[in-house]
Amino acid sequence: MNLKSLLSTSFIVASLAASAQDANRTFAITGDGHGDFMWMNIRQFDISTGKFVQDVYTRNQTATLLDADTKRPADNMVMVPVGNGASNVSFGNTPTASMVAAAAYDKNHDKLFFTPMRIGELRWLDLSARGDVPKFYCVKAFNTGDLMTDESNHITRMVINADGYGYAITNDANHMIRFTTGKKVNVTDLGALIDAESNKGISIHNKCTSWGGDMIADAYNKLYVITGNHNVFVVDVETRVATHLGAITGLPPAYSTNGAAVDKDGSIIVSSANMFDGLYKLNLKELAATRVEGSDKTYNASDLANGNLLLQKEADAAQKFGAAEFKEITPTLGSSDAHVFPNPVTTNEFRVLFDNQKAGQYNIAVTDLSGKYIMAKTVNVSLKGQTETVKIGGMLGKGMYMVKVTDASGQFIFTERIVVQ
Repeated sequence: MNLKSLLSTSFIVASLAASAQDANRTFAITGDGHGDFMWMNIRQFDISTGKFVQDVYTRNQTATLLDADTKRPADNMVMVPVGNGASNVSFGNTPTASMVAAAAYDKNHDKLFFTPMRIGELRWLDLSARGDVPKFYCVKAFNTGDLMTDESNHITRMVINADGYGYAITNDANHMIRFTTGKKVNVTDLGALIDAESNKGISIHNKCTSWGGDMIADAYNKLYVITGNHNVFVVDVETRVATHLGAITGLPPAYSTNGAAVDKDGSIIVSSANMFDGLYKLNLKELAATRVEGSDKTYNASDLANGNLLLQKEADAAQKFGAAEFKEITPTLGSSDAHVFPNPVTTNEFRVLFDNQKAGQYNIAVTDLSGKYIMAKTVNVSLKGQTETVKIGGMLGKGMYMVKVTDASGQFIFTERIVVQ
């Protein structure tokens, strides 16, 4: 074997190992250990083994909490609505104060988003920040009601979806909240979830069956709510309709399902906040849980978060079969700014920004989420910051699509999801 082949092989092996490691990288919101229920610590664990790898943040650790807009230290006095009025409540310097039951990992920007249950803020930990002091940011984002005395308003489910947005849902499912994850974080309350007609007596709003738990996302832009009482709903983000899929079997009766994440094989892993009984695994089709043997029982976990999507293998297979030349990739520009706008698309056209690209010929392709080719346009770029308009007319119905840009040699430049309304 020549040196070039050896180096190429070594690079491939290293890349595969790094990819597998990233797929196993999962975060948990935990207490301090045996018998503790203060869910204020962030720990990283390997989801393939259920073993904890390291402490990311512990509740007594020094940390900075900055206002995301001003970059100044956040005010420790938080205005909390109580009944018909409001009160100033001090939660000290702990970013996870008042405990956390909802977190989501954004692998594209290496951020862990979360919200404390009694504080109406969206917060995130910059995992890529250097230094010994963890750096947290916050935006005053949520107005779901009385957070101090009414747990129906607590946000307990959160995930980053395939469309790149973060989604969060309150206990009572009367608030489905969407947030952006780039340089500027914007938050939108989309309204209440709607029960599918097939749900019958099992409502997404029912306290006994459907509060608490966690949320995961699939590669087809669907959300899955796994409630604290073992029920599973699939949510259409466009219509907000929640359809009951069934209940998880095989769990100990007292094992509440508070955390959920997807492993690299596409199985669902769940954790409990009230039992020190390790992790359980199940698949979406059967919803039958089995214990993850050897998983850590030192900590309970109120939430799990990683960057894996449910049904990713199926989506990849469909994409390869339908249009192999349009493989899903990670954008290569290294910028969190969007290059396709407006998004959502509400007219018969959108524009593509070619920022800092070399002069030359480029191809703009539009596919569905499985990679099936729909339309394309070839453009010549000669100016810095040049934009090109793409007319879609009646070619694209309402839904989610991929816009993929390649250069003249077929190399990908960037890819972004768009929503056509």
